[in-house]
Amino acid sequence: MLEEDSEKERQRRLRAAQRVVIKVGTSIISGAGGGVCPESIEPLVQSIAELKRSGRQVVLVSSGAVGLGAGRLGLHQSRLNDVVVRQACAAVGQSLLMHSYEQLFRVHDVSIAQVLLTEDDFMDWKRYTNLRRTMEKLLKLNVLPIINENDTVSTAELEYAVGQERAFGDNDRLAALVMSRLESDALVLLTNVDGLLRYDPSRSERDSKIGAQPALIPLVAELTDEVKGLATGPSEGGRGGMLTKLEAAQIAMQAGGVAVIANGMQPGVLDDIFTGKQIGTTFMSTSRMAGKRRWLTYAAGVRGRVIVNEGAREAIISGKASLLSSGVVRVEQQFEPQDVVSIADCEGHEFARGIINCASAEARALIEGMPATTAGGPRSRVLVTRDNLVLSEQR
Repeated sequence: MLEEDSEKERQRRLRAAQRVVIKVGTSIISGAGGGVCPESIEPLVQSIAELKRSGRQVVLVSSGAVGLGAGRLGLHQSRLNDVVVRQACAAVGQSLLMHSYEQLFRVHDVSIAQVLLTEDDFMDWKRYTNLRRTMEKLLKLNVLPIINENDTVSTAELEYAVGQERAFGDNDRLAALVMSRLESDALVLLTNVDGLLRYDPSRSERDSKIGAQPALIPLVAELTDEVKGLATGPSEGGRGGMLTKLEAAQIAMQAGGVAVIANGMQPGVLDDIFTGKQIGTTFMSTSRMAGKRRWLTYAAGVRGRVIVNEGAREAIISGKASLLSSGVVRVEQQFEPQDVVSIADCEGHEFARGIINCASAEARALIEGMPATTAGGPRSRVLVTRDNLVLSEQR
């Protein structure tokens, strides 16, 4: 797509976006004294109310509960290294956060709903489906859902470390998974930087050292390793950083939507984004991954593993085949029908994952040549059908 065409498409898609997910980071929520910062939050609340009045459906994903709780309890930052302390702070801070939102949105006659989620709500397909039903009903009732992870009972987000890979655990990814499940048109990640930045390679090393300003990348059509290499560590006061935002943007692109990373402190940022102005970095792709495959790729919880021979591996990768019991060398761990399993080669390298048709005991019986039957007769030797399988190279 030519640059001029890409820019026109970017403007068109953001202006036309009817269902949007907006994530607000801790750096925007929290003020210097540990409370909510009205100077940054009130303009965003007003803009969200305007978006709803214009007929758009909005979902807000909000960080900040742990920080607000710590401020109310008078705890120093060093105390927050303990997971249980962070859980306690989240319990205190979540009520403060919602109380602030209730007061701010009431001024604009906007009804809100608190939605606290855990990783299990995404890992299990039935719960994942139920989540959509609830969210759809709230949006139909013209309610603004305000989402956060339920840190009081889930430690996935709280047990973090710099550079540690997590299947679930920051609100950037949470926002992207919600956006994917609702098949929203746009995901907006508001933070304290202007977008994805890089230094002009023509500048000398000396220019960089003396504080030369990096260039904003306005549009990304593909998340290459080079683009991911521009990300740095966690943001101050938050849990994620630019890398988690790029990962969230990738999920949004695979869902067929657009993602925008922008500075939430910039006046009128949401208004500018949805009128098509060039604000922050927009991530936009022409490709789209089907809904169940997106769930398998980004959200599903893996319950077990099956090791396959080279013939089965080749048939799955090149022949687009289903996984048959005849190609399985062994079954690892315990799982039930409809659980998600990792599919690996004999060296243990995962190359796919899928939804298994039978329990682990039945799978073992099949690969050992023993008859595995159900009440209706012999069980099929197809362990994972092609429609319920995704390759790692697509993830």
